[in-house]
Amino acid sequence: MSVVALVLQLAALVVLFGVRSWVQHRRTGSTGFRGISGSPREPGWWGGVLFVAAIVLGVAGPLLAVTGTVPADPHPVAAAAGLVLAVGGFLATLAGQAGMGASWRIGVDDAERTELVTSGVFAHVRNPIFTAMVLAQAGMVLLVPSWVGAAALLALVVAVQLQVRAVEEPYLSRVHGRTYAGYAARTGRFLPRAGRPSRGRSADRRPGTTETLAR
Repeated sequence: MSVVALVLQLAALVVLFGVRSWVQHRRTGSTGFRGISGSPREPGWWGGVLFVAAIVLGVAGPLLAVTGTVPADPHPVAAAAGLVLAVGGFLATLAGQAGMGASWRIGVDDAERTELVTSGVFAHVRNPIFTAMVLAQAGMVLLVPSWVGAAALLALVVAVQLQVRAVEEPYLSRVHGRTYAGYAARTGRFLPRAGRPSRGRSADRRPGTTETLAR
């Protein structure tokens, strides 16, 4: 299973980042990469760094298991469940990227304005791509259980929280104002109906100070 996990992880990286960026560039003239924003004094910067760490650890886990450096002996049932979860998570991530169309980005450019995507799965969840990525990595941990994979999952969860809360939601609030506020009020942050701002908070906010995820 370690070999399967390694091939799956590498294939997912190539498709989700390499191929997707190439497609984005052909359609829009931009790869969609905006890099890590801010400085080490800001939570958004740490979100970007932890995201990179999650990717490196995510590949290192199955690679070390293949070489026998780190033991990984999953239960057959757990391995099967992990494979389904990982493949499903990767496919859902790809579908979410496609659903964003020209608005897909990795990172945020404060000087850039993109369309707020609220259709499809985004009508129910503001950050379905991040949710799918976390589910995929959780599947990888079941498929190749090791402290390296667990560290990758933890780094990814923290990175996602920092990126969404400290970078993307403030950016979308500034750019889309009340439109984003209304969208955030009716959709969950990572799961349907979960993570919506309270009515009181929504009502008190002025245009440009809402909460959400970056699209």
